[in-house]
Amino acid sequence: MDNEKQAVHDFWNASSCGEVYAEGDNEAEAYRRHAKTRYELEPYISEFARFDSVRGLDVLEIGVGLGADHQRLAEAGPQSLTGIDLTERAIAHTRKRFDSLGLQTTLQVDDAERLSFPIECFDLVYSWGVIHHSPDTERVVGEIHRVLRPGGVARVMIYHKWSVVGFLLWIRYALMRGKPGRSLAWLYSTYLESPGTKAYTRSEGARLFAAFRDVETKALLSFGDLLLGASGQRHQGPLLAIARMLWPRRLLRQLLGRGNFGLYLLIEARK
Repeated sequence: MDNEKQAVHDFWNASSCGEVYAEGDNEAEAYRRHAKTRYELEPYISEFARFDSVRGLDVLEIGVGLGADHQRLAEAGPQSLTGIDLTERAIAHTRKRFDSLGLQTTLQVDDAERLSFPIECFDLVYSWGVIHHSPDTERVVGEIHRVLRPGGVARVMIYHKWSVVGFLLWIRYALMRGKPGRSLAWLYSTYLESPGTKAYTRSEGARLFAAFRDVETKALLSFGDLLLGASGQRHQGPLLAIARMLWPRRLLRQLLGRGNFGLYLLIEARK
């Protein structure tokens, strides 16, 4: 594993995304609470993923995290379900979740830039907020295309460049430090989450998936843009706490909720 990828691995292996919400007296309760919080904060996941549509399909999820979406995929009755993650921690979490619920899947640590699957073996590849962390996101998309069967679908969320989160990063790490010329690309890469995190415009996202025959993109306000929920490993402190209390969420939803703004870029592409 090269240095860039090792840094991404180490960041997420220290704490899987959403782990702060997994609290309870036992594993089953902890994972139940995690899922409840996840879908309260991000109700649009279910609409985008369309979990019920996977019945009878061969499905791959790239980046299982704590396994909440993977659980929903399994419960929908796919022909087969496979989940991968770069980190051992995420695979262990998802395996514990599935064991506690008696669900079946195939889980493995794998590199999305070099998927260990043969050509054209899946009907659906799903990934929520993962592949923008890869040092070579274009190669990941190429791998998604390779393992999908003709007519297969990729449903992927990556980060969107024009977001409130990006504006907040600019204020905190550019304007307040007297360096307003710092680019959004540099700010996302340096301060958002794992080192090297990327964000794309809608046109850049469409170009990433140019090998697919049908590509739809949509930008969406995230709970991060609205300063809801936890802010991840990097962002804590009194200023953030004050901002949460004063944040004009209703106004932001009114002004930006129907436009091309927000941290989430939803992409559905058919091979």
